[in-house]
Amino acid sequence: MWFKNIVLGATLLALCVVVFGAYVRLMDAGLGCPDWPGCYGTLTVPESEAAIEKAQSSYPNSIIDKSKAWIEMAHRYIASILGLMILSLTVLAYKNRNELKVNPLLVYGLLGLVIAQGLLGMWTVTELLMPIIVSLHLLGGMMTLGLLVYITHRHWGSVNDILISLNPPLEKLIRFSLVILFIQIFLGGWTSTNYAALACTDFPTCHGEFIPPMDFGNGFSLWRELGLTAQGDALTLQALQAIQWVHRIGAFIFVSYFLYMIYFMSKFRSCNLYRNLLAIVVIFQFIIGVLNLLLHLPLALATMHNLGAALLVIITVIINSRITPKYG
Repeated sequence: MWFKNIVLGATLLALCVVVFGAYVRLMDAGLGCPDWPGCYGTLTVPESEAAIEKAQSSYPNSIIDKSKAWIEMAHRYIASILGLMILSLTVLAYKNRNELKVNPLLVYGLLGLVIAQGLLGMWTVTELLMPIIVSLHLLGGMMTLGLLVYITHRHWGSVNDILISLNPPLEKLIRFSLVILFIQIFLGGWTSTNYAALACTDFPTCHGEFIPPMDFGNGFSLWRELGLTAQGDALTLQALQAIQWVHRIGAFIFVSYFLYMIYFMSKFRSCNLYRNLLAIVVIFQFIIGVLNLLLHLPLALATMHNLGAALLVIITVIINSRITPKYG
C-alpha cells in the first residue's frame, strides 16, 4: 500500500517538476544560481545586504537576480523531494519485490535515471546551459515522468491486454508511438535550448519561404556551447532556422502518425476514453505550437506547450500500459 500511494504522489510531483522546469528555462532562470546544488554557496538565496555582498565577492562575474535565483532553487527543492520519493520507492520495491505489479528492475532503472538527471542538472549550471545537456535534461525529465506513469498505472489502472492478440497492427502502432513522441520531444527541447523558437515567426512558411536558407551542420552540431558553433563562431540565423524547420517537420510527422493511430483505435470501443483524450491533446498541442510562433512566444503559451508534451507522454504511456500483459 505504501508503494502504491507513494508512486502516485511521485507521478503527480514529476508532472509539476517537468512543467516547472520548462518555466525555469523560459524565464532564463537556469543560471539564477551560478553554483550547484546550493545558491551562491548556501542552500537558500542570499537576501540580506551582507549575504548579497558576500555572494557578489565570491561570484564577481554573476549578477544577482533574487527572483530568478528563487525560481531556480524552488525547482531544485521540488526535484530533490521527487528524488527522495523515488529512492523510497526503490527500497520498498526491493523489500516487496514479490508483490509488485511491475518488474522491480523498472523501479531500479528509475532510480538510475533520477541520478543521471541530478548530474545533468549540475552540468546544466557548470557548463553554462550547453544545449545538448539541457536538452537531455528535458528528455530525461519526460522519461522519468513516463516511467512513473507506467508504474502507477500498473498499480492503479486497468489492463486490456486482449487487444494484443486480436490486433497486432494496432499494438505495433501504439508501441512505436512512444518512439515518435520522444524524438519530437527531443527536437522541441533542442529548439528551446538553442533559443530557436522564434527563428521563424510565420507559419507554415519561414520568412515567407517553405524551404528557407538553412545550416544543418552547425544547427545540429551537438557538442558546442550555447549560441556558438563547434569552432567557437556565433551561431547564424540559418542554423537556427534549420533547428526550427526540423522541429516543424517532426511535428508534421508526429501529428500525422498519431491521428492515424487514433483513427485505427476508433474501431475499438475499449479505447474510446484514451483515444478521445489523445486526440484532444494532439490538436491542442499543435494549435499552441503555432500560436507560440505567431504571438512571439508568450510565457503562458510556451509553458502550456511543455504541459501539452507532458500530457502526451502520460496518455501515450497509459495506452501502452493498457495493452501490456500483467506482470508475474
